[in-house]
Amino acid sequence: MLRSLLWFKQDLRLDDHPALQAAEAADELLAVYVLDPQLFEASALGPRRLGVHRTRFLLESLTTLDHGLRQLGSRLLVLQGQAEQLIPELVQRLQLDEVLTLEEIAPEERQQVQRVRQQLGQVSLRELPGNHLLSREQLPCLVAQLPSMFSQFRQLLEERVLVFQPRPLPARLPMPPQGSAQLFGPLPTLNQLGLGEPVPVANSAFPFAGGESAAQARLRDYLWVSQNVRTYQETRNGLIGSEYSSKLSPWLANGSLSPRRVMAELRRHESRYGRNESTLALTDELYWREFFRWTLVRHGSALFQAGGLKATVLAPQQVDQRYQQWCQGRTGMPLVDANMRELAATGFMSNRGRQIVASYLINDLQQDWRHGAAWFEEHLLDYDPASNWGNWAYLAGVGSDPRRQRLFNALRQARQYDPQADYISLWLPELRSVPQHLRHTPFLLSGLQLDALRYPRLEQVPDSWKPYLPVAA
Repeated sequence: MLRSLLWFKQDLRLDDHPALQAAEAADELLAVYVLDPQLFEASALGPRRLGVHRTRFLLESLTTLDHGLRQLGSRLLVLQGQAEQLIPELVQRLQLDEVLTLEEIAPEERQQVQRVRQQLGQVSLRELPGNHLLSREQLPCLVAQLPSMFSQFRQLLEERVLVFQPRPLPARLPMPPQGSAQLFGPLPTLNQLGLGEPVPVANSAFPFAGGESAAQARLRDYLWVSQNVRTYQETRNGLIGSEYSSKLSPWLANGSLSPRRVMAELRRHESRYGRNESTLALTDELYWREFFRWTLVRHGSALFQAGGLKATVLAPQQVDQRYQQWCQGRTGMPLVDANMRELAATGFMSNRGRQIVASYLINDLQQDWRHGAAWFEEHLLDYDPASNWGNWAYLAGVGSDPRRQRLFNALRQARQYDPQADYISLWLPELRSVPQHLRHTPFLLSGLQLDALRYPRLEQVPDSWKPYLPVAA
């Protein structure tokens, strides 16, 4: 009689789940998720590892997963503590024979899996292929030989005929082990976790709900119902609304949605309606995600260091009050402040916004990029270690790409992507009374006017902004 424990981590789904498929062979199955309270404490860089928005999304995802497991004859046990202590205790208490889980790619998570393995002793811990598009065996070369430039990585993938066959949902799952019934209890609430309830925001880019059913609904809507995927290339740099991008990233990040399922559906869409620049652009985004994941596997903890993957490059390492002003959306640069306030209020920010605020923190404010990455880690619904730290290192010029850091002219970006100051007006209510042509440049107003608006003054206007100032200024 085979009694298995299925350890869920960042893979909160039933569809296309290799470890879940392996668990079908068991006679009894205990599905477990461990919520570590240490994630709610300040990290070495200051911010928490897990903030209120992502925690809400996580709890909703766990509720959905439990509901799905119950429909298959199982259920989800959620425990608070450390996996290396709780999982071996469960295995011993219930006399389980093996632990099944998906492999991890980030150093701390890999170390935790190793600690669980050590504590299990003779009991097997099997790691199944994780949330990649491609398994190691499907890569065009060894991980250590993968190109360090995305364009070359993509070319290698495009030279192969890649078939994505996600694994379907199992029809039934084994029952929980005898003696486990008394272990189950309700999920903790945000208040019980010390986070408080987030205030609903009418301006939110998208009403994200956690869980696999919401993920599948969004995928179906974007590719098949609205077919907004067909205009993604034209709308992807948008700042307002639910349809300028796929918005799939939060579900991909906590594993409520499989990247293989997304790619398989995208290919199915293309076979029916044809490829265009937009479907190819979304494919590119999935390849970028894959590129960052294998970069993290290859380089490990180096990605989280100040010098990134180029220890010889001197990125700014100071942190002062300008970092705090950036976090609070009080820098005096409206487009940056609007994006940062959207992030704090909703847990989401457009891709264009992320590049602008990151470049501004690194290049204009000369602050340590890692503190920006840590702030994103706490606040982003779609935080994913590989993509988040990979993108920040890329913008700081310390990633694997040979080019120097990316410099974004924030005022030029504002003129290009928010020409009518609609986005500014949405998130900076104090500037709504300012004439529209001055909303991107309130620093041109007098000190008395700014004080009355209660908006901070920008101390120094970069020379590079001068071509984008109002003509009358």
